[in-house]
Amino acid sequence: MRHVKQLSRLRRRALVAAFAATAALVTLPAAQTPATAAETPLSQGRPATASSTENAGTPASGAVDGDTGTRWSSAASDDQWLQVDLGTTASVSRVVLTWEAAHGKDYKIQFSQDGGTWTDARTVTGSDGGVDTVDVSGQARHVRMQGLDRATAWGYSLWEFQVFGTGGGTPPASCGTADAARGKPASASSTENAGTPASAAFDGDTGTRWSSQASDPQWVQVDLGTVQDLCEVDLNWEAAYAKDFRIEASADGRTWTALRSVTGATGGRASYEVSGSGRYVRVLGTARATGYGYSLWEVAVHTASGGTGPIEGGGDLGPNVIVVDPSTPGLQQKFDQVFAQQETAQFGSGRYQFLLKPGTYDNINAQLGFYTSVSGLGLNPDDVQINGDITVDAGWFNGNATQNFWRSAENLALNPVSGTDRWAVAQAAPFRRIHVKGGLNLAPSGYGWASGGYIADSKIDGTVGPYSQQQWYTRDSSVGGWTNGVWNMTFTGVQGAPASNFETGPYTTFDTTPISREKPFLYLDGDDYKVFVPAKRTNSRGVSWPANTGGTSLPLDRFYVVKPGATATTINAALDQGLHLLFTPGVYHIDRTIEVDRADTVVLGLGLATIVPDGGVDALHVADVDGVRLAGFLIDAGPQNSDTLLRVGPAGASADHSANPTTVQDVFIRVGGAGPGRATDSVVVNSDDVIIDHTWIWRADHGEGVGWETNRADYGLRVNGDDVLTTGLFVEHFNKYDVVWSGERGRTIFFQNEKAYDAPNEAAITHDGIVGYAAYKVADSVNEHEAWALGSYCNYTSDDTIVQHHGFQVPVKPGIRMRHLQVISLGGKGQYRHVINDTGSPTSGTDTIPSKVTRFP
Repeated sequence: MRHVKQLSRLRRRALVAAFAATAALVTLPAAQTPATAAETPLSQGRPATASSTENAGTPASGAVDGDTGTRWSSAASDDQWLQVDLGTTASVSRVVLTWEAAHGKDYKIQFSQDGGTWTDARTVTGSDGGVDTVDVSGQARHVRMQGLDRATAWGYSLWEFQVFGTGGGTPPASCGTADAARGKPASASSTENAGTPASAAFDGDTGTRWSSQASDPQWVQVDLGTVQDLCEVDLNWEAAYAKDFRIEASADGRTWTALRSVTGATGGRASYEVSGSGRYVRVLGTARATGYGYSLWEVAVHTASGGTGPIEGGGDLGPNVIVVDPSTPGLQQKFDQVFAQQETAQFGSGRYQFLLKPGTYDNINAQLGFYTSVSGLGLNPDDVQINGDITVDAGWFNGNATQNFWRSAENLALNPVSGTDRWAVAQAAPFRRIHVKGGLNLAPSGYGWASGGYIADSKIDGTVGPYSQQQWYTRDSSVGGWTNGVWNMTFTGVQGAPASNFETGPYTTFDTTPISREKPFLYLDGDDYKVFVPAKRTNSRGVSWPANTGGTSLPLDRFYVVKPGATATTINAALDQGLHLLFTPGVYHIDRTIEVDRADTVVLGLGLATIVPDGGVDALHVADVDGVRLAGFLIDAGPQNSDTLLRVGPAGASADHSANPTTVQDVFIRVGGAGPGRATDSVVVNSDDVIIDHTWIWRADHGEGVGWETNRADYGLRVNGDDVLTTGLFVEHFNKYDVVWSGERGRTIFFQNEKAYDAPNEAAITHDGIVGYAAYKVADSVNEHEAWALGSYCNYTSDDTIVQHHGFQVPVKPGIRMRHLQVISLGGKGQYRHVINDTGSPTSGTDTIPSKVTRFP
């Protein structure tokens, strides 16, 4: 039975007075009689979003629909939230929360103007559920319940989340005069000839036109870049006009909604009022007025302007960034507190970034757990000196470091206490721009299993000891020595690296890296935050610092600082304004694709910021433009299948970006593990000249929501663009091919793979008469491709009798050059018949002895 908490007038008055004096922590909110039926909440029927939902039957909208028989419920963890967009800024006086049995014991009511930057309006502790009426006071467009501590083992569950006050509602809108379609990407069902392309209808030039083939139906469409409110479409027909046609809109370019149907049109110029929203707008001709095709001089699209102003860049770095200096009290305790929370939180929602201001830090041991990053704020690593250690070990997993994922260290100098720092990591744990004034141990205490790893732009004065590390890639660094390797140790541009010995050992070594560009990073210039964007290097060797030649600095006010609760709409609006993106630590659920359409845009994450696409949308698209930098974040597939989680360039992209390529660095992909996730393609690269420098694309083999069909993901990486380079490529466990390469002149340096553990039997992975999908396939159409230091491992735990035909599959042509390949059976759980195509000895037994091919063909 639901109940309403009543407090005495005296207690209520005391609480209100206390809150007026300070936004203090209170034991319980003052209760009021619930709102009468005559008073409609500002929140009712407004757009609502949440950090998570328990299932499809408990959406965020269920808490703002005015129906006490529907509800929102979250995943079963403490850091969860529900928020509502009131439409415009309102004066908010109280919030009424009608809890289901799974209620929040401690929570905050928060306000925001933009859905990204939040302030605490009230903190509640000790709630006993039922109906909480919380007095607040302030101006807000967005109102949020931020859960802190659950009262039950379930998630948070609200029958109703009601916001009361004055104002709010749909912002007044007017139809803009600007043409939102001008110069935007266009396509058509057909063109009459090369001189009448689709783009000519959107170029603002009434002397150029689009014309189609002479048949019905035909269409021309434009991509506005983001979903927008549409109010008018202007058409300027050439003599070959449409008698009957429709104006349609779509959010994804596939499912279309008719905004206006026109019959009996007479051509010429005409304007049509429409009402709806979409990213894509098309004119679909259904009946021609002449014997020719359809022909348009111009199509103009007008969008509604509403009540939100421009999005501001800069500002604070949010609640999960911990900025310290050498005088910060209790600094070791801060590291210890975060580590205690994150040590075992492999699929938790906590995300943290430590930022160390320039100076010298004594007696520090920063142990890093999951989703924890530590970075110096100097322009060079030696600006931040730690007399101590940054440690990753594996005590939480009984000395096994093969699951020490998702953490990072960057841009600082270490003087290890014992003379050697320990960095016992697995995948997705980059070690960048670090000066170790001593040695580096890559194995856990006790020298248990380890499966890393990646070092770049770092200087290790002493010796690096991999010991039990199975594989490792090191780029553009210097080392005082390297003790050993297990299977695959690869070096490019590393001073002090061991010589190649793949025929008899684990090493593949190149004097230089053909093309590289270091990851962007945040630093302090005096008191001002800036992001340094390093320049491209060719045939590089050794570290890029302290010279930092050719790089540029961007002030923080040119970035939209994305904070937990930000929406994809706001993020895309910031991009449309020309802002870069700085994702602060958090988990970001998005209901539409983030669209990066502007050249040289930087999208940088802190603390393994995580993007989760909801409703089957793609997470992030990059246009076919120069110089985009994606770095430092995780994309985690949602439960509804996405076509592609990350796409670089649209299908058919062909622009030359060799002078200023797009780079993808420390961008990690996960399908399943934190819960059910699905995606047909994880990463698709259509643009030319892209550099992928360290990624882990992972279909989960453990965690929640894991199963052959539960977290179905057919392909890890598809490369369709030409002249693409990958350095440090980790791709694992996909249902079909882990990598499919269809572009020309592609190059890979270092590839690590495990085949899907959970293949139920040989029949499930047999195709074209071949048992098992290759880990790395080069398409038959490709004429030139080169790859070095590739390893694929099988661990078929569901059926250990599976014999995979080969690890690698390529066409046999003069321009295909594959070097230093190996396949390994992990403990005899399945075997490989060959290494590449029909070449290479089979694996056998349980001794994890590689079968190698040094050169193919």
